[in-house]
Amino acid sequence: MTASQSKITGWLIHVTVWAVIFGMPLFLTGPNRPLMNGPQYVRFLLVPISFMAVFYTNYFLLIDRYLTIRRFGRYAGYNLLLIASVMVLVHLLFRYVLPPDLHHPPMVRPWQHTVRFFAGNLALYLLVVGVSVAIRMTSGWYRAEAARKELEHSHTQAELQNLKSQLNPHFLFNTLNNIYSLIQLDTDRAQQAVHDLSRLLRYVLYDSSRPTVPVAAEIGFLRDYIELMRIRLPRHVKLVLSLPDEPSQRLVAPLLFISLVENAFKHGVDNDRASYIAIDIHEIGNQLIGRIENSYFPKSGASDRSGSGIGLSNLTKRLEMIYPGHYTLEYGRTGDAFTALLCINLTES
Repeated sequence: MTASQSKITGWLIHVTVWAVIFGMPLFLTGPNRPLMNGPQYVRFLLVPISFMAVFYTNYFLLIDRYLTIRRFGRYAGYNLLLIASVMVLVHLLFRYVLPPDLHHPPMVRPWQHTVRFFAGNLALYLLVVGVSVAIRMTSGWYRAEAARKELEHSHTQAELQNLKSQLNPHFLFNTLNNIYSLIQLDTDRAQQAVHDLSRLLRYVLYDSSRPTVPVAAEIGFLRDYIELMRIRLPRHVKLVLSLPDEPSQRLVAPLLFISLVENAFKHGVDNDRASYIAIDIHEIGNQLIGRIENSYFPKSGASDRSGSGIGLSNLTKRLEMIYPGHYTLEYGRTGDAFTALLCINLTES
């Protein structure tokens, strides 16, 4: 519900409540209580009108000006003055402008009636003040909460965009490193690699700008990326790849698995020792599950030229913002191997 819709709904509730109050004489008729005539109804209207005066003076003026800034003494004083003024006015109107029917006998002790009138109605006006405070403070809390959630949503979207802007040059840096190495070895394959890179960049720069993409598109991107990375792998590196042949059209946030795949190529390959990378991504029910395992040759300091240090922390932040409570991510080293397991609950396309 938008702010304008919420405001309209609030005022419709106000109108409905006052309409019920003003129409009460129509619902309280019976054999011993005939329908009010014109003068009687006018006398009746004075009371709810006076309630409205106290209610909206508090609602629009006194609460915001004194109560919300904790000036309780002035708020109480102005309310007592307001209630006293309204009751005196109503009493004078009842006594001299709209007197009761002539059939009613005159009052023997008018001052006693006046005391009873003020004592009995004071509680009602205080109740009206309390209702006004409750409604005003509650609506103010709802507005503040809506504004807070909107600000939080905007902050989350801005942070997500910032994380993705970090990821794109990170991905590009790694891929250009591969093509640079390939140019020295095989120019024809390097040209094909540039063509593949253009397709990957189109996905990263355009398709991944959407909040979600089909699993099929994300799997296609990963397949192209892995094939591009395969180009520069030494012969002694074993790459085992298992991706779904017919991925679904369920929706997933883009560029989540790429950090795990990049880390596998970064830390799983040694130029002199036997190495392996095993990538298995598949769907089970409404889950997309990726398991990436690799031999572990951590790069650090001068030997790390990949620029991928932000990978796992970036991924964790994005998952927590996009899929809070709907994902699991486990990773760690076991002996000479590093394993990462990511499971995401998917949405329908």
